[in-house]
Amino acid sequence: MASYGSSLNLSQSLASGLEKSSPAWRPPHSRSSSTLSSSRHIVKDWEVIDDLRVETQAEGDHPQEGTTPGICEGYLLKRRKWPLKGWHKRYFVLEVGNLRYSKNQQDVCRGRVQGSLDVSLAVMSINKKSNRIELDAGDILYHMKAKSHELFYIWVTKLQAHRLYKKNASSLGAAAGQAQGNGNLIPAGMADPAGAPSEVPPSANTAANSKVSAWLQQSHDPDLCVQELNRCNADLSELTRLIQRLQMLDTGQTLTNGDLKRIISIQNLSLEKPKKPRSGKIWGHSRTLSRVEALGMLSSSHLGSSTNLGASASSIPDYVFSQLPPPAVGSPEGKRIQQDICAMSLRVIASLKAVHETLSQERQKLHEAWETNNIHQANTSAEPAAESHGPPSVADSAAEYFDASYDVICRSSSDVSDESGLSEGSTTDSEPEEGHGRSIYTPLAVFSPASATRKYRASISRTPNSAVPKSSGQRTTLPAQCPDNSHVGLMAILYNNIGKDLARVSMPAPLNEPLNLLQRLCEELEYSELLDTANNTPDPYQRMVYIAAFAISGYSTATFRNRYKPFNPVLGETYECIREDRGFRLISEQVCHHPPISACHADSENFSFWQDQRWKNKFWGKSLEILPTGMVNVTLPRYGDHYEWNKVVTCIHNVLSQQRYLEHYGEVTIRNLKSNVCTCKITFVKSRYWGSDTNRNEVQGTVLDQSGSIIHRFGGLWHEGVFCDTLPTPKCVWKPNPQPKDHLLYYGFSSLAMELNELDPDLKPLLPPTDSRLRPDQRLLEEGKVEEADRKKDDIEEFQRERRKELNKRGQEHVPRFFRKAKDSCGRDVWLSNESYWKLRENPGFANTENITVW
Repeated sequence: MASYGSSLNLSQSLASGLEKSSPAWRPPHSRSSSTLSSSRHIVKDWEVIDDLRVETQAEGDHPQEGTTPGICEGYLLKRRKWPLKGWHKRYFVLEVGNLRYSKNQQDVCRGRVQGSLDVSLAVMSINKKSNRIELDAGDILYHMKAKSHELFYIWVTKLQAHRLYKKNASSLGAAAGQAQGNGNLIPAGMADPAGAPSEVPPSANTAANSKVSAWLQQSHDPDLCVQELNRCNADLSELTRLIQRLQMLDTGQTLTNGDLKRIISIQNLSLEKPKKPRSGKIWGHSRTLSRVEALGMLSSSHLGSSTNLGASASSIPDYVFSQLPPPAVGSPEGKRIQQDICAMSLRVIASLKAVHETLSQERQKLHEAWETNNIHQANTSAEPAAESHGPPSVADSAAEYFDASYDVICRSSSDVSDESGLSEGSTTDSEPEEGHGRSIYTPLAVFSPASATRKYRASISRTPNSAVPKSSGQRTTLPAQCPDNSHVGLMAILYNNIGKDLARVSMPAPLNEPLNLLQRLCEELEYSELLDTANNTPDPYQRMVYIAAFAISGYSTATFRNRYKPFNPVLGETYECIREDRGFRLISEQVCHHPPISACHADSENFSFWQDQRWKNKFWGKSLEILPTGMVNVTLPRYGDHYEWNKVVTCIHNVLSQQRYLEHYGEVTIRNLKSNVCTCKITFVKSRYWGSDTNRNEVQGTVLDQSGSIIHRFGGLWHEGVFCDTLPTPKCVWKPNPQPKDHLLYYGFSSLAMELNELDPDLKPLLPPTDSRLRPDQRLLEEGKVEEADRKKDDIEEFQRERRKELNKRGQEHVPRFFRKAKDSCGRDVWLSNESYWKLRENPGFANTENITVW
């Protein structure tokens, strides 16, 4: 790859600083009347920028091969596209050879890009007098203008570096990676804004060191470990002294044009002038200058002068200087000191490695001792230890050490928002009541909500993927791929129903998936093995953790399901599902139409599961909210537990565009109606408007005892898994199954969803005619017959309206066949199974009974 350290004599650009300008030249792209808006446009002022090599090293140094140029971002003026005229301000970001722009900096943070261009594929021309830059890639043409000659100089230098880097990377067949870091060229000690860093005292905290020493006294080979720490401390002091000497050499060092271009090319720069503090303009300005001078960084006196660019380089704004490191030390003494620093650093690393190995062995011993003892029995039978005047034990020292760090963590995370659901008031350290026989969650490793989520996510990623469920013998793909629904006028449909309940709005068939809401209820049992595990877990607090994981797992099916909606069941429609491989059977029925209510009931040897869901849909212009109001119920026969919890809000963002994404937010409270030993609170964190994609789908939860003390804490992402680090053996409690091959071509269905609508020939005679598998429009859509499905869907909906009118004329109401209406303990209306479905199915069979016609 061509280096950045070579000369700029091949360039005729502004950044080269050459006195000669290129001869009269006309840009290769054709300029329309809108581009050449005035006859005053002088062609001879334009120059074409050839393939450049940016001077990244001082003369005499070896160039750095493959150095990635730094990011450059800031506002530029961009000419409006035809037929508009004039200029408008846009925020540009240049990163790894790609130039993109948005309306403002906030849009860049949100990922809203109005345009992008590969600068290595564009012809670049500049106009020094008007500070203009033009990039012509054939089908894309950017006209840009800098506000000042200094910013113009920086942008041209950056564009040259990125063009060369991208072209060289392409020629070598290497994929351009993301720009890395700031690329500082100085040791960390030189970044102290107060000037030369002060020596770090050998012992910053006497109390903490005494605890560590007491710990090490019982460790394997403690003398060697102490010696290594003392040696490391001495080396750090020497390292500080060398850095101070190097800073003294750097003070007053001049900066050449080559140094300036090299630093600008490889450094990340933000060309947006920071806002001055309200407390006073002079204070903010003087602080910036003092930082620059204290670091020995750039000033106007450092810059050499040249005919074209030298004058502009000397007046680069101070807020840009504050982002640039000083030039590399070029004197022989400076190089010698740098070599000594590298050697000393290697010695420090070797000493720390030796200490790390010793501490790792000690940690392994502690871990083995922890696993050997039963935690719960130890907490129950343990008596207060007598005071000892001797050195503390390993466990005591570790506990004290972590308690000290816990105080620091709590103070630093006090400003965390309560939105995450992990307020510090919930992390109490109260002692357990007598007879409880369980350990309260101690602050051994307490983090802020953001760091906790990162920790959980890292633990989940290290957990092996769940084993693929055994083949059930059913299909693994659909008869036809999902249709393209981009032609459907969704905007007109939603615009006419803003603020209305969309459950009553008829949608075209291409917007649906070949499943309905009754089958969606069955999908929530995809991870029913969590309920099996809970039924076989004797500890009530751990049992609650598995119930919570099951409640979270029901939302994972929506990860790839934001492009299509399920069919709305018609009144009286039913669905049955018998899964011998999973050990349960389910029946669901649409029991009411206005408001729409779907009820289901599932039985297993290890659990019973039922719910009735009432969905309300609200369209708010850009997003669609789905508000469930029913409760979910699970009973475990082995311990007589009856768990009940609510559901959270589901929101589809950017519903009118193809970049839709889905999120869940709200709080879930799980209660055991048969016992008040513990409760569980789960928070689905709402993504912040300016947050990145990696911060979405967070979920955090706690299991609390009667007094409100935290027993277990867990968290993760609802589409990646749940990790609990407070169990006797910290582990990933739940992780979703791998998606089937080409799942995005089949509505994003999981393996279970692929099987739900399959109609086995042996099963068909046993089903009632109201079963969803027999619904004709849904079957036509699954087979890829979209137009026929759309017409059939209209016919079924019209038939349902006529049937409802007939009932109203006779003064009758629809009576659900397999569910009955009742009241729960809170006085709410609920729909419970009347236990007649499986009896009728077995004897006399639905073929021998009177059935209603629903389509």
